Amino acid sequence: MQVTETQNEGLKRGYQITLTADELDAKVNEKLVEAQPEIEMKGFRKGKVPMALLKKQFGQRLIGEAMQEAIDGAMNKHFEDSGDRPALQPNVQMKDGETWKEGDDVVVDMTYEALPEIPEVDLSDIALEKLVVKADDASVTEALENLAENAQNFETKDGAAEEGDQVVFDFVGKVDGEPFEGGAAEDYPLVLGSGQFIPGFEEQLTGVKAGEEKTVTVTFPEEYQAENLKGKEATFDCTIKEVKAPEKAAVDDELAKKYGAEDLAALKAQITERLEAEYNQAGRAVMKRALLDALDKKVSFDLPPSLVEAEAGQIAHQLYHEEHPDDHGHDHGEIKPTEEHNKLAERRVRLGLLLAELGQKAEVEVSDSEMTQAILNQARQYPGQERQFFEFVQNNPQMQQQLRAPIFEDKVVDYVFEQAKVQEKEVSKDELQKAVEALDDE
Repeated sequence: MQVTETQNEGLKRGYQITLTADELDAKVNEKLVEAQPEIEMKGFRKGKVPMALLKKQFGQRLIGEAMQEAIDGAMNKHFEDSGDRPALQPNVQMKDGETWKEGDDVVVDMTYEALPEIPEVDLSDIALEKLVVKADDASVTEALENLAENAQNFETKDGAAEEGDQVVFDFVGKVDGEPFEGGAAEDYPLVLGSGQFIPGFEEQLTGVKAGEEKTVTVTFPEEYQAENLKGKEATFDCTIKEVKAPEKAAVDDELAKKYGAEDLAALKAQITERLEAEYNQAGRAVMKRALLDALDKKVSFDLPPSLVEAEAGQIAHQLYHEEHPDDHGHDHGEIKPTEEHNKLAERRVRLGLLLAELGQKAEVEVSDSEMTQAILNQARQYPGQERQFFEFVQNNPQMQQQLRAPIFEDKVVDYVFEQAKVQEKEVSKDELQKAVEALDDE
């Protein structure tokens, strides 16, 4: 086996791997010897089939397998000896597109981009500011008021229905004068302004009173789920039975019990803890951005063009669909990255490689329990199909990597936080919010 360097420019590498015909033949024979004891053939006892006959019968079938194993072995040995780490899967093909025939040497060209050497970074001189917000009484009170509003009841009222009121009514829907399936109900509670019914329906019930009858006329949307109703005009004969006004629940121990707390004091403590956890998460995001900015300024090294190109393409594609949310397909043609996309891609690739290097040196690992929790969190998005999702992840290494990558990055970031100089700064909720909004603007 011979490996000859053909290219060494920047991070680009090229090698020619030659497997002689004799070496390939020896590899095939080796496989036949290994399999011989288990082979049975008519006229011969098990394990006693002559090698010449075995080669005639199975040799052709084993050539491709032997060739692949030999080339893979040469590649692995090359990476072990050279210390190179390919940025992407190496490109391996027959020399100059030649067609191999039995008896020839096997000559393949291997090209790849090597990952760069990552310079050492002194993390101890990175200075960071951690924004800290305490949950004040006003924020806790606001959260309690929101909970009370969500727990509101409706009480019967005299007078006309207004937006936000609940109307209890019977209705029968008709198209072309004929009732249609699923278009009738009794004692239906509808909150006006909730958007629960099709556009135009709830507005026509504004002003009704208990005991009145009202005919509502609407047109079903063209995209309505029922095929027989799409775009059709319909009337609904409504009998109003009751009009109720919303009444916010009182902020007391009873409200606390509705939300699983022992009393109001315990609910306040839970809210305080939740708010400060949210503030802490937001403060961490701001500090993480500051850390990445600092690291980006501290390092400079060559980047594999293929990684930058792939990342720029992904950024351009993502931004296109954010700007065109209704375009769900792939008929938009080629989306070419801009210079801005390329700069952002370079930053992401540079920081990704640096964080990976820091994590490797610090022996940061993602545990099985952390992966399981990540899969569980994702599986909740597919109610009723959790088992299928688990099986999909287990059989999909790419999906596993997608779930593992953000966990690994966060653990590396936490490691760097521990090495850096971090100073806490107490700020208001509004100041923290402005800092978070600034992240979205960048």
